[in-house]
Amino acid sequence: MVHVERLSHSFGQHFALRDVSFSLEKGGFLFLNGPSGAGKTTLLRLLHGALPVMQGRASVAGFELSTLPRRRVPDLRREVGVVFQDFKILPERTVLQNVALTLEVRGVDPGAAERRVRALLASVGLEDKALTPCGLLSGGEQQRVAIARSMVANPKLILADEPTGNLDLDLALRLMDLFKQLHTYGTTIIMATHNREVMAQVPEAQVLALRDGRIWEGQIAGQIAGQTEGQTGTAQAETSRADGKPDDDGQAWEDGA
Repeated sequence: MVHVERLSHSFGQHFALRDVSFSLEKGGFLFLNGPSGAGKTTLLRLLHGALPVMQGRASVAGFELSTLPRRRVPDLRREVGVVFQDFKILPERTVLQNVALTLEVRGVDPGAAERRVRALLASVGLEDKALTPCGLLSGGEQQRVAIARSMVANPKLILADEPTGNLDLDLALRLMDLFKQLHTYGTTIIMATHNREVMAQVPEAQVLALRDGRIWEGQIAGQIAGQTEGQTGTAQAETSRADGKPDDDGQAWEDGA
């Protein structure tokens, strides 16, 4: 589903990613972990086609991103649902309209689209906000709109950038149940998060830890949460140094991750 080989990306002189390689099979679950500026958001943006592949290779859902023409990026995005860190919702449109937009551009019958959207809004606790303009919602409510929008078209892959970052723990764990349900149905998920309690909800998931744009270590989520030791995950990761540590001149880029 996702294969990345020696991927690097820079903004001017600042490297956001350096020599990152990993693979994730169809139906896998991968957590991206690391401090702000580690490169998590840049990696997700590359996988979504929002940034060009400058060095290395990346293939997502059968699309080779290093050679993908810009005109075919919409085809990639039909296979990939994204939860953006800054939500990217339309504030003047209602909750229902924002979530239904993904189905509207696919030509789904309006009646069928509304039924699906309302069912999903109930799952994220926004059923009573369906006709509310998104500009009137709290940050946490807007985040749930973004999560619902990423799921509504049943994508093959979901890229989620800190999807529970503005939510209290109870609601965060409730939404993780929704991500886990999609994963059970075969959806591949890559999620950036700092929250170890969130990561512990998917103990079989692979963790890719980034520091200064480099892979720091590959572990399963249970290890990060302090639950298990000495295990290896299902996604394959490579580091550019045997000890997994960044070079002394490794630079961070504050990409909002």
